[in-house]
Amino acid sequence: MKHSKIIFFERKFPSANMVLIKDQRPILIDTGFGSDAEETEQLIKEAGVSPEELHLIVNTHYHSDHVGGNFHFQKKYDIPIAAHTWDADLINSCDPEACSAEWLDQPVEPYRVSVLLSDNDEIHTGSSTLKVLHTPGHTLGHISLYEPEEEILICGDLFHGNDIGWLNMFREGVAPIQRSIESLDQLSKLRIRQAYSGHGSQIENPGASIDAAKKRFEKWLKNREKISWHACKRIFAFTLIIKNGLPKEEIDHYLLNCGWFQDFARYAFQLQPEEFVQVLLDEMIRSGAAIWRDHHLIATAPYTAPEKEWMDKNIKPKDWQANLFSYSKES
Repeated sequence: MKHSKIIFFERKFPSANMVLIKDQRPILIDTGFGSDAEETEQLIKEAGVSPEELHLIVNTHYHSDHVGGNFHFQKKYDIPIAAHTWDADLINSCDPEACSAEWLDQPVEPYRVSVLLSDNDEIHTGSSTLKVLHTPGHTLGHISLYEPEEEILICGDLFHGNDIGWLNMFREGVAPIQRSIESLDQLSKLRIRQAYSGHGSQIENPGASIDAAKKRFEKWLKNREKISWHACKRIFAFTLIIKNGLPKEEIDHYLLNCGWFQDFARYAFQLQPEEFVQVLLDEMIRSGAAIWRDHHLIATAPYTAPEKEWMDKNIKPKDWQANLFSYSKES
C-alpha cells in the first residue's frame, strides 16, 4: 500500500490472527477471542494506533475467535463494525444461530454490525482501498479483502498456508465444498503477492496455497467422511483450548450435550452419539490433535487458556438483549 502500512498479528489460539491497516483511517480486521480483548488492545497500541483512532473493525466472518473482541471495542470506544450482510442480519437480530455459538458451545459477547458489506464493496483507508470479496465456504457470510495496488489478500479462514478452514454443513447449508471451490476459483484470478489468513503464518506463495486448498476440497468431494473428520477434530480441539482441557470423567457428558457432536455422530457417521464418543477420542489421540495428561484431555496446539472467570460468563447470542439497531451500507 503506497502510503499505508499493513501490520499482521499472528496469534495463538483461541484467538485468530488480525490485520491492522495503519492509514489515515485505521482499520482492524478481526478482533480475536473475547478473553484476549485487552491483549488485542495492547497489540494495537504497540503498533502505534490508539483504539480511539480506529475508523472501523471488519470481520471476515462471525466465529468466536474472529469477533470475540468486538464487544470490548464497541463498548469502550464505540468503534463501528462491518461484516457481510448475512452475518449482520443474524447478529443484529440476536438470532440464537448467530456465530454458530450455541451449536459450537463457544461464548461470544454481544455486539452490533453497523456497516453491511456485499461483494465488490470498497473500504477506503485513506490512501488505499480494500475490495470486499464474498468468499463463502467456511461460513456463508465469509468475506476476503483485496488491495489491488499492492496485491495483498486477507482471506480469513477460507484457506491457510498449508490447511483449509473446516466446513459446517449443518449450520451453513449444504454444498460447502462446492462453495469453497468457487471462492478459491474467484481468488485464483487475482494477482496476489502476499496473503494473510486467520491462522498460521503469512502466506508467501498464495497461488500455491490456493491450488493446494482446491485440490484438497476436490478430494473431499469423493470422500465426504474427510470433511466431517476435519471439522470434528478442529471443533473439539478448540473446545479443549478454551476449557483448558476436559477431565476424563466429564467428556462423555459434555460431548453428548453438544449440538455439533450430535449432528456429526448421527448424520455424518451414522452412529449413535454414545457410540461416537470413543471413536472421536481415539481419532483425537491418533492424529495428535490431543493428548492425555493427568486424566485430562489436552489440545496439542499452542494456546493461552482463557481465565476461568471469563469462561464462566458463558454468554451466547440467545442471551443478548434484542435491540433495534440502525445500520448503513457505507464504508
